Amino acid sequence: MIEGQEGLEWERWLEIAVTCEASGIETLFSSDHYAPIRRDAFEPVLDAWTTVAGLAAATNKLKLGVLVSPVTFRHPALLAKTVLTCDHISGGRVEVGMGAGWYRLEHERFGLPFPPASTRLRLLAEQLEIVKRIWSSENFSFEGEFYTLTECISYPKPVSSPHPRLIVGGKGGERTMEAAAKWADEYNTVFAGPKECRARRARLNGVCERIGRDPATLSMSLMTGLVFGESPQDVARRSREVAKLQGYDDEEEFGEAVKDSWLIGTPDQIVDSLVQLEEAGVERVMLQHLLHEDFETIEALGELVVPALEQ
Repeated sequence: MIEGQEGLEWERWLEIAVTCEASGIETLFSSDHYAPIRRDAFEPVLDAWTTVAGLAAATNKLKLGVLVSPVTFRHPALLAKTVLTCDHISGGRVEVGMGAGWYRLEHERFGLPFPPASTRLRLLAEQLEIVKRIWSSENFSFEGEFYTLTECISYPKPVSSPHPRLIVGGKGGERTMEAAAKWADEYNTVFAGPKECRARRARLNGVCERIGRDPATLSMSLMTGLVFGESPQDVARRSREVAKLQGYDDEEEFGEAVKDSWLIGTPDQIVDSLVQLEEAGVERVMLQHLLHEDFETIEALGELVVPALEQ
């Protein structure tokens, strides 16, 4: 999981993707923001979906995704067509996460509407239905609170069968879980340890049962931070670097703040943490790698962690 808004230009994106593919990493995800969050306002920020399209053409087997695209950025028909195009470019290797959005500053900076959270959640519900129906329906009409589509016919259909994987992002709230249960293939939550993930999985199961969906058909994933090293010394060094990026005075303060949610440690420790998350109901983890010039972490994950999880 790469935070693309934090100063990444195309050349660095391409290096990361090529390294992920060569190292056996399954999927490379990008955030979707138009303004930096932790860095200076004048840092370069590329559009997430255009970047995915370029990476799709430059790779062969690496899966690619965006986590998550805010409903305030794009009309759902535009998003559906954009993802569909990336799906065709990649030969079916693209996934899309959708969410309500949260970063007010980027909306103000670019003149994008930023309605209240309750409105954004209603937008999300309508957008999910429209995106999925554009991919799967021969001809449909839709009339909602925010969008109206009349006899919408969209071709070609996706390369992916039956369509690109559709993910809903949320922090464990009832409304995002309900939206996922109605329309998505996966529910993605953020920054939670095994205990909290187990509780969120239980709530997600309950929402599925309430609307008549088999909970086993809706997977749950976690996006969380990563500090990884082959030795304790590597972990300490990278902790200092990440702590600085995150605005902490030292790595001890940072470590205390994230100890219950981030994955921090050597290969054996990371594998153990991932196994605990799996036992709590998490089916995959998007590891937020903030040191974008550190390709050794990507390579070591592929060499030391991925094989251990496949055993």
